[in-house]
Order: sequence, then C-alpha cells, then structure tokens
Amino acid sequence: MIVAIDGPAGAGKSTIASKVAEKTGFFYLNTGNFYRALTYAVINEKIALSDKDGVIKAAEKHKIEIINKRVYLDGTDVENFLHSDAIDAIVAQISAITEVRYKINEQIQKASKNNNIIAEGRDMTTVVFPNADVKIYLDASIEKRSKRRLDQGTSAKTLEQIKENIKTRDDIDKNKEFGKLKISEDAIYLNSSDLTIDEVCEKVMSEIKNLK
Repeated sequence: MIVAIDGPAGAGKSTIASKVAEKTGFFYLNTGNFYRALTYAVINEKIALSDKDGVIKAAEKHKIEIINKRVYLDGTDVENFLHSDAIDAIVAQISAITEVRYKINEQIQKASKNNNIIAEGRDMTTVVFPNADVKIYLDASIEKRSKRRLDQGTSAKTLEQIKENIKTRDDIDKNKEFGKLKISEDAIYLNSSDLTIDEVCEKVMSEIKNLK
C-alpha cells in the first residue's frame, strides 16, 4: 500500500508521516530529504545556484538512499546536516529544476519498491505516486507553519524571517514548471492549524483502515 501526503513547508507532513509509519509499520519515505541531500552536495561542491547544468549533473552523479531510516549520500550518512539555514535558502530553487525532479523521482520510486510506504513531499499525490491508495493534502496557516519551523530549533532566523522564507518557498513550489504543489482532485484535504498531532494522525489512520 502507498500512502502519499502533499502540502506546503511546515504543514507537519514529516511529523504526521513518521507517526503514522510507526503505528502501521509502513516504511516512512521523507522525499524532501532527497532534495536536501542533493542541495547539501551542491553546497559542498560550491556549485552556483545559477549553474543549472552543474546542479543537474550533480543530481545525475549522486546516489541518495535510505538506510536504517537515515539519509545517505553516496554511502555517507548525512541525516544530521539536512536542515541548516543554508539548505533551507536554496532547496526550493534546486527542486524546481525539471531535470532534477526527474532524477530524484527515479531514486524515490526505487526506494519505494516492494514496500508498504508512507511518502510525503510536494508532488507525491500528483506526480511521483499518482496511483497511491491514500492521498492526503496537509495544510496549515502561514503563522502556524512558521512557528513550527521556529520550534524545531534548527534555524537561527527570527519568526518573521522564517515566515518570509516560507512565503518564498510557497511561491516557488506552487509555480514550478514540473511537480508544482497543488491539491490532487482525489486527495483528502486536512488543515492542521487547529488540530493536534494525534488528531491529524487519527484522521490519516482512519483513511488507511478504510482500505484494509
């Protein structure tokens, strides 16, 4: 079974997907971390964001995989380096490159082979897993999303700076040439602004149980 969750930055996708995976025993696939791992490589290799060909070559060259629920880049565990301000600043621009999305999607689909999975990202329900058994679009207000990102403790930015960054991310994500963020016609819309984590999890679990 494939459970796919889409939604904007900071909506709680990772938290919900992780908890539902724990409850169901499904494999949790955080697809955004594939793009973060590539961005980490781009930064380390000092590839300019304006060097589109260089970024595409990096996507073709690097192997990104999940081992023991952690992200590995070319065999090295990079999980602890994926949520820096430097990566936050440019990951949306890198993920907006069509050729990059094709390459990353291939790696995501490979990681999902022969597994019951719960995958979250920006275009899981529309592009990567259009035939997913359960489709969820998880949303929240910009205020709630900004506060959640601040509470993660991984950013040195102020709440207002985080809010502006998320607004920029939203604009990029919703206007990508390929894989843009949008609500699939057959997805269930959940706004988590005024719901607890457990309440959102219960709603997702209910949809999964209905199919079993």
